[in-house]
Amino acid sequence: MCAACLRISDSYNLLKGKKGLIFGALNEQSIAWKVAERAVEEGAEIVLTNTAVSIRMGTISKLAEKCNTIVVPADATSVGDLENLIDKTMEHFGGKFDFMLHSIGMSPNVRKGRTYDDLDYDFLSKTLDISAISFHKAIQVARKKDAINDWGSIVALSYIAAQRTLYGYNDMADAKALLESIARSFGYIYGREKHVRINTVSQSPTPTTAGSGVLGLGDLMGFAENMSPLGNASAEDCADYVLTLFSDLTRKVTMQNLYHDGGFSSMGMSRRAMKTYEKGMRFEDVHENQYPFGK
Repeated sequence: MCAACLRISDSYNLLKGKKGLIFGALNEQSIAWKVAERAVEEGAEIVLTNTAVSIRMGTISKLAEKCNTIVVPADATSVGDLENLIDKTMEHFGGKFDFMLHSIGMSPNVRKGRTYDDLDYDFLSKTLDISAISFHKAIQVARKKDAINDWGSIVALSYIAAQRTLYGYNDMADAKALLESIARSFGYIYGREKHVRINTVSQSPTPTTAGSGVLGLGDLMGFAENMSPLGNASAEDCADYVLTLFSDLTRKVTMQNLYHDGGFSSMGMSRRAMKTYEKGMRFEDVHENQYPFGK
């Protein structure tokens, strides 16, 4: 039986009776899109949000129709927009909700081809605001409006470049490091007060619209695939994992950065990656008679 068929037939009602807000679905390649589809399959009601420009450019209205829900336009860097979003979400649900996904990331420096040693600092501020500080703003607005039920769950998507230098990821690495710090700092406050848990998921490199702007993404995906004993985790795999964090099965998991990367984060060098690396060294970087890769 195909994987998609198994996924449909093996619904566990993990989120039956739960309601959630999902940021960042743009098109069918988006991880947020997959999370939305799977959340509804598992019994949840959802509200979708993205910027007005992204709504026009993408196909989120198609997702909303499929999930029988609404799309509320909001700029996640605007507190005013977020306040309106939370109000509209609570109005739609008739009260509080249970989970929230932050799947937002964009770097003007990456888009404009500015390297890390030649950043435009106005662009950097926008990168941090869009990709990380928006997470803080969304949580802060939700908390002030007491919008999330006790024992609710908030998840943001991250990447291992927050801990390790990966060529081409640029100032997005700084944004992801800040994102993970916000999850820890707010996780303590919201957990202590309302038992709301906050985690980040460090996902494998994934060919989404946002990820496609990263320099050398294809090579990075190939390297990670060769390095990871289980291979890269797909967007569908990530959605399944995120759903467990929204469910009651993970009520005591909070303030964590959780790796969902096929084992990549624990590897030093795999046999497959070594062979690829060795081949590249032999033919490109090593002098003719240099041991051990010389001709």
